[in-house]
Amino acid sequence: MRRTSSTTRQHPLTGLMALLASLVGLVLVGALFPAVAHAQSPGVQATGLHISNGRLVEGNGNDFVMRGVNAAHTWYPGRTEQSLADIKALGANSVRVVLADGHRWAANSASDVADVIAQCKANRLICVLEVHDTTGYGEDSAAGTLDQAADYWIGLKDVLAGQENYIVINIGNEPWGNTSPDGWTAPTIAAVKKLRGAGLQHTIMVDAPNWGQDWQGVMRANAKSVYDADTTGNLIFSIHMYSVFDTAQEITDYLNAYVGAKLPLLIGEFGGPADQYGDPDEDTMMATAQQLKLGYLAWSWSGNTDPILDLAVNFDPKQLSSWGQRVFNGANGIARTAKEATVFGGGSGDTQAPTAPGTPTASAVTSTSVTLTWPAATDDVGVTGYDVVRVGSGDETRVATSTTNTATVSGLTAATAYTFAVYAHDAAGNRSTRSATVNVTTDKAPTTACSVGYRVVGEWPGGFQGEIKIGNPGTAAINGWKLGFAFADGQTVSNMWGGTAAQSGGTVTVTPASYTTTIPAGGSVTVGFIASKGSTNTAPTAFTLNGSTCKVS
Repeated sequence: MRRTSSTTRQHPLTGLMALLASLVGLVLVGALFPAVAHAQSPGVQATGLHISNGRLVEGNGNDFVMRGVNAAHTWYPGRTEQSLADIKALGANSVRVVLADGHRWAANSASDVADVIAQCKANRLICVLEVHDTTGYGEDSAAGTLDQAADYWIGLKDVLAGQENYIVINIGNEPWGNTSPDGWTAPTIAAVKKLRGAGLQHTIMVDAPNWGQDWQGVMRANAKSVYDADTTGNLIFSIHMYSVFDTAQEITDYLNAYVGAKLPLLIGEFGGPADQYGDPDEDTMMATAQQLKLGYLAWSWSGNTDPILDLAVNFDPKQLSSWGQRVFNGANGIARTAKEATVFGGGSGDTQAPTAPGTPTASAVTSTSVTLTWPAATDDVGVTGYDVVRVGSGDETRVATSTTNTATVSGLTAATAYTFAVYAHDAAGNRSTRSATVNVTTDKAPTTACSVGYRVVGEWPGGFQGEIKIGNPGTAAINGWKLGFAFADGQTVSNMWGGTAAQSGGTVTVTPASYTTTIPAGGSVTVGFIASKGSTNTAPTAFTLNGSTCKVS
């Protein structure tokens, strides 16, 4: 689990590195772990999403491959409605939603869960609901049990009943840590039986031990016995792939083992950014999932206390991080591979793609944005939207979506040449061929006279307080600003006053608070912050204000 709530951070590899050192090469397959036997599908099937021949399928038998992300509802309930709409607009067909059963975090009520399900359906997303309180049981003393999570789901039976076409129940997130992970199997089987005994017929998802990463192979070795414990046969396994899975061999061996045994599996969480524990091989994860037609759900939309894992900065779909761009718009990413569930109309017999849109034209070009307009595409049923892509170096990156034949692309770099094109798509997910391209060069950045003074107010082990004074030596007030700088030593801003910080890796951008938005001529404003640090704390050496370089004083 390389994710966090707004208050608590747990890492999948806590207490793990010493053990890893004893496992040469961290072999996850073959000689270390026994192969799993082929699963046999029981005769009873769920009324909606279910398992058939080792595959997740819809009620009509159509194969369904999840392509989506995780969203932290229980910590940011006010963000969920818009987040789901944004996640769908970026092309996802599914979302995994963080809930709580009351053991560690305040329980999500029946009415709240019903609302989440309704929002998923309104956005045509298959919804995986998971209880997060079980994370790291046996190693994290705050974690709850799978039995408690099962009781929570049973208490929601009236809300969940009838939603089998639209939801999957993920009993508990990463329900065992690294301490004696063999203990995972029996309570997992018991929880599955408890849910079936209570009459729940939904597809059930179970997470692996070792903080979800199964690096000791317990889930893999016992997958057949857990699967057989489900009298309906409608159970799918979820592996979480972070730093443990840093080589292509580890990833392909693990995923192929389940496919070869016809045991259903998806990547229920995965990360790409490197950390102090290693560098996950997300390219192989996504490519192999696409090759094997396995689902994947990236961690996570936004709100991590470690912002490097945010797909969208500050929940803003127009500010995708490099990780977000990789997941949504990169090779084997969501935009290129997701197919909407047929229960929402995806793949419902409409196989004709729209015509290509006309060549876009550019207007309202500034140093950071451009408005594109194009002749509309046509379709035998109806065009539902357009994707604007930036073209370059043999690749494409989606930069805007629109339901009309115009869109504004923002976040561009001043005095830079860009190439754009447009695709059209219909309600069934059919995508047109690409339009002709248009070349645009952004304007030069407006000159902004500025100065910045940076100082450390105080330090302590693992953290420090900093202050940034932004000066305006010009003769006119600066109304509205964005400050940019970068940390070199892994410092991470956790709190700020006088402004709002957004961080991706070492890069930080600061936007003003209401009372600092104007910097008077000859005056200055000050922002302060608290940040974490390691053994070194090098000060940033360069700052920009609204794209212009500032004098550092």
